[in-house]
Amino acid sequence: MAKIDTEKLDKAIADARKSMDERAKGYREQAMNMYPHICGRCSREFSGKSLSELTVHHRDHDHDNNPSDGSNWELLCMYCHDNEHQRQLEAHMGNGSTSESKGNAATHNPFADLKSMFKDNK
Repeated sequence: MAKIDTEKLDKAIADARKSMDERAKGYREQAMNMYPHICGRCSREFSGKSLSELTVHHRDHDHDNNPSDGSNWELLCMYCHDNEHQRQLEAHMGNGSTSESKGNAATHNPFADLKSMFKDNK
Protein backbone atom coordinates (compact mmCIF):
# COMPACT_ATOMS: atom_id res chain seq x y z
CA MET A 1 0.00 0.00 0.00
CA ALA A 2 1.38 3.43 -1.00
CA LYS A 3 2.03 5.98 1.69
CA ILE A 4 -0.03 9.18 1.35
CA ASP A 5 2.05 12.34 1.28
CA THR A 6 -0.05 14.60 3.54
CA GLU A 7 2.11 17.61 2.76
CA LYS A 8 1.27 17.35 -0.97
CA LEU A 9 -2.38 16.74 -0.16
CA ASP A 10 -2.54 19.78 2.14
CA LYS A 11 -0.88 21.91 -0.57
CA ALA A 12 -3.34 20.67 -3.20
CA ILE A 13 -6.29 21.49 -0.95
CA ALA A 14 -4.89 24.94 -0.15
CA ASP A 15 -4.30 25.64 -3.85
CA ALA A 16 -7.84 24.52 -4.70
CA ARG A 17 -9.31 26.78 -2.01
CA LYS A 18 -7.20 29.71 -3.22
CA SER A 19 -8.32 29.10 -6.80
CA MET A 20 -11.95 28.92 -5.70
CA ASP A 21 -11.61 32.21 -3.80
CA GLU A 22 -10.06 33.90 -6.85
CA ARG A 23 -12.88 32.69 -9.09
CA ALA A 24 -15.43 33.93 -6.56
CA LYS A 25 -13.94 37.39 -6.89
CA GLY A 26 -14.44 37.28 -10.66
CA TYR A 27 -17.32 39.19 -12.18
CA ARG A 28 -19.20 36.05 -13.21
CA GLU A 29 -19.35 34.72 -9.66
CA GLN A 30 -20.28 38.15 -8.34
CA ALA A 31 -23.08 38.49 -10.89
CA MET A 32 -24.33 34.97 -10.23
CA ASN A 33 -24.52 35.75 -6.50
CA MET A 34 -26.07 39.17 -7.09
CA TYR A 35 -28.83 38.42 -9.59
CA PRO A 36 -31.52 35.75 -9.82
CA HIS A 37 -30.59 32.96 -12.25
CA ILE A 38 -32.97 34.19 -14.94
CA CYS A 39 -32.16 35.39 -18.47
CA GLY A 40 -32.75 39.13 -18.67
CA ARG A 41 -34.24 38.82 -22.17
CA CYS A 42 -36.22 35.57 -22.52
CA SER A 43 -36.88 35.10 -18.76
CA ARG A 44 -35.79 31.46 -18.82
CA GLU A 45 -34.80 30.19 -15.37
CA PHE A 46 -31.56 28.30 -14.77
CA SER A 47 -30.41 25.95 -12.03
CA GLY A 48 -28.02 23.06 -11.52
CA LYS A 49 -26.09 21.99 -14.60
CA SER A 50 -27.92 24.47 -16.83
CA LEU A 51 -26.28 27.40 -14.98
CA SER A 52 -23.37 27.03 -17.39
CA GLU A 53 -25.74 28.28 -20.14
CA LEU A 54 -26.22 31.56 -18.28
CA THR A 55 -23.66 34.23 -19.19
CA VAL A 56 -22.76 37.66 -17.90
CA HIS A 57 -23.36 40.34 -20.51
CA HIS A 58 -21.57 43.68 -20.19
CA ARG A 59 -24.18 46.29 -21.04
CA ASP A 60 -21.60 48.74 -22.39
CA HIS A 61 -19.69 45.89 -24.12
CA ASP A 62 -16.54 46.77 -22.14
CA HIS A 63 -15.31 43.62 -20.41
CA ASP A 64 -12.92 45.68 -18.30
CA ASN A 65 -15.77 47.75 -16.82
CA ASN A 66 -16.76 45.62 -13.82
CA PRO A 67 -18.16 47.84 -11.06
CA SER A 68 -18.75 45.93 -7.85
CA ASP A 69 -22.42 47.05 -7.78
CA GLY A 70 -23.04 45.06 -10.97
CA SER A 71 -24.50 48.04 -12.83
CA ASN A 72 -22.76 47.03 -16.08
CA TRP A 73 -23.86 43.40 -15.97
CA GLU A 74 -26.94 41.45 -16.84
CA LEU A 75 -27.41 37.71 -16.95
CA LEU A 76 -28.37 36.39 -20.39
CA CYS A 77 -28.71 32.85 -21.64
CA MET A 78 -26.11 31.98 -24.26
CA TYR A 79 -28.71 32.27 -27.05
CA CYS A 80 -29.87 35.76 -26.05
CA HIS A 81 -26.24 36.76 -25.43
CA ASP A 82 -25.23 35.67 -28.93
CA ASN A 83 -28.26 37.50 -30.35
CA GLU A 84 -27.34 40.69 -28.50
CA HIS A 85 -23.78 40.64 -29.84
CA GLN A 86 -25.01 39.87 -33.36
CA ARG A 87 -27.37 42.86 -33.20
CA GLN A 88 -24.51 45.08 -32.05
CA LEU A 89 -22.29 43.78 -34.85
CA GLU A 90 -24.97 44.42 -37.46
CA ALA A 91 -25.62 47.91 -36.11
CA HIS A 92 -21.90 48.62 -36.22
CA MET A 93 -21.67 47.32 -39.79
CA GLY A 94 -24.59 49.51 -40.87
CA ASN A 95 -27.09 46.68 -41.29
CA GLY A 96 -29.31 47.78 -38.42
CA SER A 97 -32.69 49.41 -38.69
CA THR A 98 -31.32 52.93 -38.63
CA SER A 99 -32.38 55.58 -41.14
CA GLU A 100 -29.02 55.19 -42.89
CA SER A 101 -29.78 51.57 -43.81
CA LYS A 102 -33.21 52.26 -45.32
CA GLY A 103 -31.64 52.40 -48.77
CA ASN A 104 -31.09 48.64 -48.53
CA ALA A 105 -34.72 47.92 -47.61
CA ALA A 106 -36.90 45.71 -49.79
CA THR A 107 -39.20 47.66 -52.10
CA HIS A 108 -41.53 44.88 -53.28
CA ASN A 109 -44.85 44.70 -51.46
CA PRO A 110 -46.67 41.45 -52.32
CA PHE A 111 -49.92 42.70 -50.77
CA ALA A 112 -49.99 46.11 -52.45
CA ASP A 113 -52.88 45.21 -54.76
CA LEU A 114 -54.74 42.95 -52.33
CA LYS A 115 -57.63 45.35 -51.75
CA SER A 116 -58.43 45.62 -55.45
CA MET A 117 -58.39 41.83 -55.78
CA PHE A 118 -61.15 41.54 -53.22
CA LYS A 119 -63.25 44.24 -54.90
CA ASP A 120 -63.09 42.40 -58.24
CA ASN A 121 -64.49 39.20 -56.72
CA LYS A 122 -67.71 40.82 -55.45
